[in-house]
Amino acid sequence: MISISKLLCDLDAEGDGLRYDAADESDRPQIRERVQRRPVVVWNATRRCNLECVHCYASAERQPAPGELSTAEARGLLEQLADFDVPVVLFSGGEPLVRDDLIELVDYASDLGLRPVLSTNGTLITRETAANLRDAGLAYAGISVDGLPERNDDFRGMDGAFDAAVRGIEACQDVGLKTGLRYTITQANADDLEGVVDLLVDVGVDRFCFYHLDYGGRGAAITDHDLEPAAKRAAVARLCDMTLEYHERGEEIETLLVGNYVDAGFLIEYARDRLGPQKAAAVRAYLERNGGDPAGERIADVDYSGNVHLTQFWQGYSLGNVRDRPFGEIWSDETNPLLAGLRDRESRLPDRCQGCQYLSVCRGGSRLRALTATDDPFGQDPQCYLRDDEISGGSGSPISSNAD
Repeated sequence: MISISKLLCDLDAEGDGLRYDAADESDRPQIRERVQRRPVVVWNATRRCNLECVHCYASAERQPAPGELSTAEARGLLEQLADFDVPVVLFSGGEPLVRDDLIELVDYASDLGLRPVLSTNGTLITRETAANLRDAGLAYAGISVDGLPERNDDFRGMDGAFDAAVRGIEACQDVGLKTGLRYTITQANADDLEGVVDLLVDVGVDRFCFYHLDYGGRGAAITDHDLEPAAKRAAVARLCDMTLEYHERGEEIETLLVGNYVDAGFLIEYARDRLGPQKAAAVRAYLERNGGDPAGERIADVDYSGNVHLTQFWQGYSLGNVRDRPFGEIWSDETNPLLAGLRDRESRLPDRCQGCQYLSVCRGGSRLRALTATDDPFGQDPQCYLRDDEISGGSGSPISSNAD
């Protein structure tokens, strides 16, 4: 994750220590005091879901899938993660709330010293559910909304999904459970970006995570719905503009970008253009500590049947299964050539990446998108939108939030 609000507006957040080794600069309680040494783990607790989203990276279905980890096995997985000193476990799906034991497992994760967070479509959250999750120790619920009502409902395959998600957000807020928006930008919903943010700010949401489309699961079937690089650049610029505008009005909203580390280089360019060279240097220093694309290093995934993946989006490739070996052994086993390659990727990347002044803060962008587009996990990420002069370090024209 890249925090626009931290980098451009100096907004404190609980992830400052984990992401930027900047805990001592923040007045907020921190997830970890130091930059992470172990991966954040996404656990797809189930493949079952009550919705049918067109971009679902887990290819979730309405019916249960065979081989789902039992409650006892899930508790064992959480023990493995705690033993490996994982900082955060993200309960995801499918829709994790369809599991009858979810609250029990959140409680167990919290007791083990893990930080449990939730990724959900929000439609199943009642006030009672939110209160139970809060009491179990859930630290945060990220609720997915992918456009204004009509567009979101079409995206998610259910009439009323938008209204149900907003009710879920309000239920979380009513009981004091920290919550925020998850929004995946595509051609279909890019025009709704400002409207969704404005609407949910009015509802009281103050944390927004904007995801680039990664080409996993059903997302791989809609790559033609992804924004063209110029339009992607414009959307990111507009999100930066909006963040500054909100903060200038005294609205302390937290905005984050997920899934495309070319954004890191762009943010340095944006900061230089809008806020000056000193600010750009400070932004770069934070992003150097963050370390670029985290696949195979600072993010991991365990699916509903215990297979370990390089990221939650890259479920077509398994490193092993936690039923056979503990998670820590699987994640530390660099005899796997792809895992080892990702951890030493710079020399394997295309020439354009190797000659880029932002290689250290990007590290080639999404290796899954590159694999999908080029059949090579170390090929060119098709969503790199930096100009040649920005890649080489030459002077460029001012940043624009217009696609043209």
